[in-house]
Amino acid sequence: MKATIIINPQYSFLESFINDVPNIFIEQGATIYDSRNVIKVFDIDGIQINVKRYHAPKGLNKLIYSFFRTSKGLRAYQYPTTLLKEGIETPQPIAYIEFRKYGLIDYSYFISKHCTYKHRLYEIGNASKGTYEELAVALAQNTAKMHEAQILHKDYSPGNILFEKINGEYKFSVVDINRMYFGPVNREKGCANFARLWGPKDFFIILAKEYARIRHFDENECIRLVLFYRARFWKRYGRKHEIEFKLEL
Repeated sequence: MKATIIINPQYSFLESFINDVPNIFIEQGATIYDSRNVIKVFDIDGIQINVKRYHAPKGLNKLIYSFFRTSKGLRAYQYPTTLLKEGIETPQPIAYIEFRKYGLIDYSYFISKHCTYKHRLYEIGNASKGTYEELAVALAQNTAKMHEAQILHKDYSPGNILFEKINGEYKFSVVDINRMYFGPVNREKGCANFARLWGPKDFFIILAKEYARIRHFDENECIRLVLFYRARFWKRYGRKHEIEFKLEL
């Protein structure tokens, strides 16, 4: 199979490790996610490195990602540049490796710095009143900053928003950013972006109020839209899946 390797010039000193990733990935590294795609963390000279291996597309998707659409891994490598330029925190891209067999895309790898933030928004699912208000305000501010920069994460879900409170201030890092929209984010699109998050109803009301304040939208309309899209998403989700937190609509 033919391999294409793209390395961020800032991390050229890791070239030897990058070239060796396909050979060592199965046997080495600490697995932190294992499903269709696999994510492992490696410690290289004191630097924690995240390596995500994308499964080989099947059927029609193999043709689509080989010739018509940019692969998920390549998008994951390219998009951080746009976010980081706008001050939106996301792990720095290190490299992208793509294998092709008979001209068709096979396995690919996205390599980035590992985010050390320990918290994800799953923690807010059944949070008690008095524990999440400050976080909700900070999250609304960070999301509004993204939307004002014409950046919208199309998989804005609890597992893709990492956070940590550092020196009294909440810091966020968005991950799994291969599905993004770059363009104007209006009120409806922006409010709908919160729909997949976990948390009590009041958490979303606080989100909506702060988001409306920053973006100069009508507060009541933002609350209505945020709650509407949240209810619609979870009602549909609940028809086929068990909801893992107490859903208050």
